[in-house]
Amino acid sequence: MHAAHTQRILQGFGCFLLILGGCIGLLGLAEFYCFPLFSAGGRFHYAGFGFGSFMFGNIVSQIIAYSLIAAIFIPLGLGHMQLKSWIVPLSKVLLWSWLVVGGPVALLIAFILLASKSLTIFLTAAALLFLALSYLLFPFLFLRFYNKPQVMQILKTHDPRAYWISNRPIPLLVMAALDLFYIIVLQILVLFNGIFPLFGNFLSGVPGILALEASTFIFAFFARATLKRKFWAWWGSVLWLGIFTLSLIATFALNTYSDLLSVLAFPPTEVDILKNIPLQGYHLAVLAGIPLVVTLLLAIRSQHHLVADVD
Repeated sequence: MHAAHTQRILQGFGCFLLILGGCIGLLGLAEFYCFPLFSAGGRFHYAGFGFGSFMFGNIVSQIIAYSLIAAIFIPLGLGHMQLKSWIVPLSKVLLWSWLVVGGPVALLIAFILLASKSLTIFLTAAALLFLALSYLLFPFLFLRFYNKPQVMQILKTHDPRAYWISNRPIPLLVMAALDLFYIIVLQILVLFNGIFPLFGNFLSGVPGILALEASTFIFAFFARATLKRKFWAWWGSVLWLGIFTLSLIATFALNTYSDLLSVLAFPPTEVDILKNIPLQGYHLAVLAGIPLVVTLLLAIRSQHHLVADVD
């Protein structure tokens, strides 16, 4: 592959990311229109819609997701178009992080699409196919591309600066990115009655919200320490991830889907719909547990990157 061709690919992909990020950002803004549709007097209003209901949390979650994707794709697209050298480590971190959490997230997105959107059979099939490819194929193709020496040579030629992200090992950056992802998930759970899994029982309401915020602080604390390559951060991260993972898996495995709906306390209209979904507690234990277990294994294997004490 000639250098000029590789450069065109980088810049063309950057243009694609920029356009896609802008469209997704606009889609996030459009989601705000759903609130009046479900509020009193709206076309789809039902008793109980509001903070704490499934649909309210669903709408807010989609706005957060669309905004986050746009916030990633737009600068990453500009970086590709300007041939900035920081796009390689950042892209690798995002791709590896997606391989950890992408499976459950893709299934969740598919569920939301099927449960709350009026899609034709063709659009549904296209969306599901894209989700499958985005997890099973695209990350490996892009990682292979970014690992080509020619890509880094071109970027270093156009942008020889040494960026902070380039001086950190990819596994540590992935761990920090996953910590950030879990922080966002914990904040979203505040919308769902503050539900928090605690060794076989669900906390909710004010106790659940306090537990979620305490967990958020711990994840943020260890993410920052990990990026500083503090050796004690390795012990703390492994211990915390082990405790959190065990608590979550045990809670979902020991409770039924009906127990979960009872704690969530959704409005009757939503419960009548959601209770028919063929879910079991162990399904949720597997879906939520796999990314955490993989993150824990990644933390264990990254010990040698944390020996140095870098400020």
